[in-house]
Amino acid sequence: MKTILAFLLLLTMAAAQSAAPTYQATAATSRLTWTGHAETGTWAPTGTVQLLRGTLSYDGRTLRNGRFEFDMHTIQHDDAKLTEHLRGEDFFDAKKYPTAVFVLREVRGGTATGQLTLKGITKPVQFPVVLEQLPDSRLRVKGTATIDRTQFGVNYNSSSFFQNLGSYAIRNDFQLAFSLEVAKL
Repeated sequence: MKTILAFLLLLTMAAAQSAAPTYQATAATSRLTWTGHAETGTWAPTGTVQLLRGTLSYDGRTLRNGRFEFDMHTIQHDDAKLTEHLRGEDFFDAKKYPTAVFVLREVRGGTATGQLTLKGITKPVQFPVVLEQLPDSRLRVKGTATIDRTQFGVNYNSSSFFQNLGSYAIRNDFQLAFSLEVAKL
């Protein structure tokens, strides 16, 4: 009987503990930069995409349960023609797929695991991250993910799909470097 009461007491205490605090991303101080690469040569265009919104939980040890949405209409490069091409059907088709979403499962041992959705296709991803504690209960999460664009139906000028592209071939993988600032709600 005492064992059952002790067990029930422990269950009640565990249920009474509050969930990990939720943090909300600050779009104005968060940044996502993409970098693509020519298959031959050194051309590596880079640009940005803007964060729409994002949240995550942090219990003082582990980041988890995050969701970050990015506005694909804002993908840009210094060259206006390339910007429009990236927003078009050959690449990210921002009219049909206006947002990209990353759902964070958790960060363990400095590695984030979750699912990325681009162009309506969801795939698991993992990448290294660094967590920095800032004043006023804010956090900065930084890292770089390498993504194979062809897994998300972005096949334009990929030598995996088209032959004899020569200097027009674009590598399948690109990098997404991010610095996300979040504040406790």
